[in-house]
This record gives sequence, C-alpha cells and structure tokens, in this order.
Amino acid sequence: MTAKQQGNPDRDGTERTASSPFDLPTEQLPTSSGGALPVSDDDLGLMPTEQIPTYRGSSVDEVYPSDEVYPTEELRFAEPSEPAVVSAFTSPVQQAMPETIAPETPSGRGTLDLGLLVLRVGLGTVALFHGLQKLFGWWNGPGLDGFETTLLDAGFEQARLLSILTAVGEVAAGALLIIGLVTPLAGAAVLAVLINAWCVRQVAEPGLQFFAPSGVEHETMLVAAAVAVVLTGPGRFSVDGGRKWATRPHIGSFVALILGVAAGVCLWIFFNGANPLI
Repeated sequence: MTAKQQGNPDRDGTERTASSPFDLPTEQLPTSSGGALPVSDDDLGLMPTEQIPTYRGSSVDEVYPSDEVYPTEELRFAEPSEPAVVSAFTSPVQQAMPETIAPETPSGRGTLDLGLLVLRVGLGTVALFHGLQKLFGWWNGPGLDGFETTLLDAGFEQARLLSILTAVGEVAAGALLIIGLVTPLAGAAVLAVLINAWCVRQVAEPGLQFFAPSGVEHETMLVAAAVAVVLTGPGRFSVDGGRKWATRPHIGSFVALILGVAAGVCLWIFFNGANPLI
C-alpha cells in the first residue's frame, strides 16, 4: 500500500495524501542498510591492548612491602578547638586569617612586692604608734585627755568625740596596714587623719610653712605615703595578697582615695572651719 493510498481524511471528509512516511504513525520507519549499530566496547574497538596487572598476594605486606613508602601508622588528628566568634563586621579576609596569639606577660614582679611591704608596714607602724600615744599615753603620749585639749586649742568642736575616734581609728588602721588587710580602706582612714594633722600644723603658723620644725614637711610625706598605699595596694606579702586587687588595683583604689580625701576635708570643714592656707 502506497503513502497515497494510506492518506488520512480531513474533517471535511476529503482524503489527504501523505508526503512523508513519518506523517503516518502506522508506517514502518526506514532502517539503515549499513548493518547493525555498535552496542559494546568490543564493537568500538576500545578494549586495551595491554593487560592490567593484578596483585594476588595473600596479605597486605606482599602488596605494600615497605612501610617507608606506605606507612601504616595511625593518623592522629588534633582536638577541635572552640569555634571562633565571627562578628558581623568581620571581613572574609580577617575570618580566613589565623588568630594572633598574644605574647605571655612575665609573671615575675621583681622587688615590687618587697617595696610595697616596706611602704605599707612603715606607714602602718607610724599610725599605730601615734594612735597608742593618744589612746593610752604610751611613749610620753598625751592620752585621751591631753589629745582632747590639743584639739580644743586647734579650734575643733566636739573635741572629746573626735579624740576617741581619731585615736581608735589610727590604732585600727595602722594594724590593718601592717598585716595588709583591707589596705585601701585602712589607707583611706589614715589619709583622713593626716589631712587634718596637716591643716592643724598649717594654721598654727601664719602663712604657708613647709619646712620642719614648724612646717608641714613631715605631714606632707605621710600624706604622700598614704596616697601611694591606697593606689598601689598591699602587694603579695600581705593577708590580701591572694586577691586580684591586691596586686592589680583598679577602680576600687580610686574610690577609696576619694573617700579618704572627702572624709578628711569634711571633718575639717564641719568641726573646725578655719582656712589653713592663710
């Protein structure tokens, strides 16, 4: 049957003649006359001409005879470190860079703690002995009655109360400084007493007097020592030597210094009121 005889009728009933064998789905497609198509590597001629050598050893040592070429040691992997915190503002280049390890700071402090010990014990001893003189009259001290008279002559009000508080404060603060316990607060208490002692010595003579015996040379040195102890801390040779603030003081030392200065100035203003600079 020819393509013309196998034409399909259109919708109007007329028969349409096929122009190609592919237009008719029932028509058999033409096949190539050149033979069968290649279906394997043998047909394409892709098989290798040399045979691949195989290993038929009974153990791994026969296949890999040398440990130098094929080491059999077990690989050890480092423990994973903590994940790095990547900021949202970190660039990709910074993220890829290895973390820089800061050099370790030397732990030795040399003779620093020994110097702090000498400074602290020296100031504490002076405060303790002067307090005992005022409190008990030892070492030719005035005692409470004599110290009260001294405060009255210097123009202080409430001399009896101030004499007791000053004597007890010097004894307690001096002992705390010697052993190195709550050193910033003890130094602040001594500083408050020394500020008033400086003012008393200054108002005793007209004008600014500095050099001894009538000047404030001695009191100025003690004030500087008290400020240094408050700011530097007690050091390691103290009861508080194991605390962080004892060897690396920070904000607490400034607070204690401000409290000591404020206490000394307020005592002078409210209980005496004289101008020490005139």
